Amino acid sequence: MGSLNKVILIGNLGADPEIKTMPDGTKLAKFSIATTERYKNREGEQISNTEWHNIVLWRRTAEIAEKYLKKGDSICVEGKLKTRSWEDEHGTKKYATDIQGDTMTMLGSRRDTENSPRGTNLQDPTLNQKETTSTSFASSKEDIDPLPFSTSADNETN
Repeated sequence: MGSLNKVILIGNLGADPEIKTMPDGTKLAKFSIATTERYKNREGEQISNTEWHNIVLWRRTAEIAEKYLKKGDSICVEGKLKTRSWEDEHGTKKYATDIQGDTMTMLGSRRDTENSPRGTNLQDPTLNQKETTSTSFASSKEDIDPLPFSTSADNETN
């Protein structure tokens, strides 16, 4: 059986992206995003748990992050988990798991919401838009087949 390593996160940047340029000119962007889970406990109290996720973007996606992303921006990142390891100065092996982003969608920023009227859609309406169609299944009462069983509403109208 196959396997799948896929992550989709929507959250807010905790800081401006850290940008590095590799010796071959390839760009690398590193930043963290926060996701918050909210729920009510048994006592009815609202609970919020925030998780921080390390994101790594490469090449053109990193260049876009460098140019447009700022602390507080809301984004969607799709990618995969990558675990790296190293030895610290005491010889202890350390591990870190990052999300290697394949795609990133900018969902808006706090700067946009501060300067725009309430209710404004900050996302380009043509992005990620799927064509939808609606089908009418019955145009009149005669087109509807009778139910194979009787309901109390059927008995009242007959």
